[in-house]
Amino acid sequence: MIERVAVLSDIHGALPALEAVLAEPDVAAADLIVLTGDIAAGPQPVEVLDLLASLGDRACWVGGNADRELVEARAGRPAQIEVSDWAATQLRDDQVARLAALPPTVTLPVAGLDEVLFCHATPRDDEEVVLVDSRLERWAEVFAGLPAEVGTVVCGHTHMPFTRLVDRRLVVNPGSVGMPYGGAGAWWALLGPGVQLRRTAFDVDAACARVAAESGFPDAAAWADEYLRSHHSDADALAVFGPRDGR
Repeated sequence: MIERVAVLSDIHGALPALEAVLAEPDVAAADLIVLTGDIAAGPQPVEVLDLLASLGDRACWVGGNADRELVEARAGRPAQIEVSDWAATQLRDDQVARLAALPPTVTLPVAGLDEVLFCHATPRDDEEVVLVDSRLERWAEVFAGLPAEVGTVVCGHTHMPFTRLVDRRLVVNPGSVGMPYGGAGAWWALLGPGVQLRRTAFDVDAACARVAAESGFPDAAAWADEYLRSHHSDADALAVFGPRDGR
């Protein structure tokens, strides 16, 4: 049984945001750090992957759609997202191999939460959309086939933090470390024995300047200004994601 788990999702190659979260005392003291996908697709992919690799066995990695797309882009199937296609050209072969080997789900016992399934979007699909206000029928559909002993599901993908019950099963979205919708800062979650949704503040001006100076991505300054400053609100994101939720 794992006592304390820090969950970091959707880092998207944003090194200053990741560094800020890893410096949090509760993250440093956690028994395990779980990464729920979309790790490197952003302006500092090599640096982010190297920092996370330095955590060794303290980090458990789960794959997301953007990680899969980096591998596919490296193999000659472009992602059609400029920063992802650029990031794919920057990665070392060992980093591409690590992303290619990431599991889509990991299930771990966490104190107070029973068996916890960690995934990127949903347990069955790394791009599927579920939201805080998704109807119960939709949740039942995406959770079909889950073992009864899974009492908690932790997912990312939509970059907005929430917790809610779904027919006695707890669902947690930690939000996004590097590309948050709804408010600047790096969002993450601390599990065990309950759930805490956390936000790490950092100097956004300095972070944007650093990304612009250190990244080789041609539009790094604009990327940082849009995403590290959380230009998109949660209301904006819900309007965009809503149709993909089947509503």
